[in-house]
Amino acid sequence: MSSFETLETLRTKHPAWRLLRSDHAPLIASFLQKTFLEGNERLMEESGMVEKLENELFALREIKGESAFPKSARDYLNDWADPEKGWLRKFYQQGSDEAFFDITPATEGAVAWLGSLTERKFVGTESRLLTLFDLLRQMHLGTETDPEVRLADLHKQRESIDAEIERVVAGEMPLLDDSRLRDRFQQFTQLAREFLGDFREVEANFRRLDREVREQIALWEGGKATLLEEILGQRNAITDSDQGRSFHAFWDFIMSPSRQEELTRNLEALLQHPALQEMEPDPRLARIHYDWHDAGDYTQRTVSRLSAQLRRFLDDQAWLENRRIMDILHGIETKAIEIREDLPGGRFMEIDENSPRIELPMERPLYQPPFKPDLIAEILEANEAEIDSSALFQQQVVDRPALEKHVEKSLQARGQISLSELVAERPLSHGLAELLVYLDLDTEKFKRDVDESRREQVSWTTDADPPLHKTATLPRILYLK
Repeated sequence: MSSFETLETLRTKHPAWRLLRSDHAPLIASFLQKTFLEGNERLMEESGMVEKLENELFALREIKGESAFPKSARDYLNDWADPEKGWLRKFYQQGSDEAFFDITPATEGAVAWLGSLTERKFVGTESRLLTLFDLLRQMHLGTETDPEVRLADLHKQRESIDAEIERVVAGEMPLLDDSRLRDRFQQFTQLAREFLGDFREVEANFRRLDREVREQIALWEGGKATLLEEILGQRNAITDSDQGRSFHAFWDFIMSPSRQEELTRNLEALLQHPALQEMEPDPRLARIHYDWHDAGDYTQRTVSRLSAQLRRFLDDQAWLENRRIMDILHGIETKAIEIREDLPGGRFMEIDENSPRIELPMERPLYQPPFKPDLIAEILEANEAEIDSSALFQQQVVDRPALEKHVEKSLQARGQISLSELVAERPLSHGLAELLVYLDLDTEKFKRDVDESRREQVSWTTDADPPLHKTATLPRILYLK
């Protein structure tokens, strides 16, 4: 438990505690919950936020009276985004003149705590106890250096799996009853929601590092090498920290196409179970792993902005150094012009070579006689045979931007799509040439991945007379957001 002084400081300084003490805490918490957390919205334009809050205030004034919330929606939003309160983050994105809003991790924590105060119809304990035992076993075996102990545990697991296989073969298939299923589903739902909050907190840490880097660059008066060493050291400290390594391990896991397919398949099957439908689960749980992907991708883009800031710093420094050199040269030219008509007598300036010149005898190349080409004076007569030039006008041109837009549009409603699905939606009109362009697509908005463990077939029909049907067998090509 924290000390009295620590709790007193948190009560007056921490944004979450100050939100709970606010007179408008029910309005702030309920509005931000519906706007950001229920739909996993990472950003929202100011115009959309103002419209949503105006509708909310209109409904509340009908019940509470006009004096209940006297200010306008825009004034409330700007008040909540005050840095001293820290409940909302207001910022401008590059290339946009409209402000955007996002909730802070402290606000999300306060809203989540308020949600835990409501009475739950079902409180599961078995799944959490099993999770604790499993984590304890993983930590114990992960730090065990005795190979005999590790082997004994592996043999025990193998015996348990073999026994379960024998029971299934014999027709004995133990199933989870409805209570245990609801227990595990409740824990899964809670952890899935907490993941999204963790992403926002990780993003806030990277954004704080980015702000510190910008302040250092603006106020730095020392050498460039020293500044870069300090900046890169801070970034490596974040990346190599426990939080950074855990985030990158989670990101690598969720980016696996096979894992995403497994999550999609299992979620769709479980949400159709009668015992879980009685709990009225949130329909968005069916695509919660895509929400994880979007939240993680936004966090990765925050790191990219930090790298872009470093590149801009280097470009500015290089431009300033080049300008200084040109100013020095211009000064020399100006002074030379001033004394051009009245040169001083004698030697007024001498300069030696800027470096010693050493020539060794054995460094001189050997003599090589020049090459004289033999020219054959022979007249080449043009061939008068007629040549069919129609093939020059039958070249096929594949519209690469159109294929990129097709992939981007297909990825708007899903996290990944295979090449065979793309071709099924839009058949190949230029045959093999268009297929090769698909295999080369890889832009900033999506990337290409190859699954060597699976094969798929892509078919097309040629324009020959009669038409020919051709099929290519390829490793599975996936396009990911």
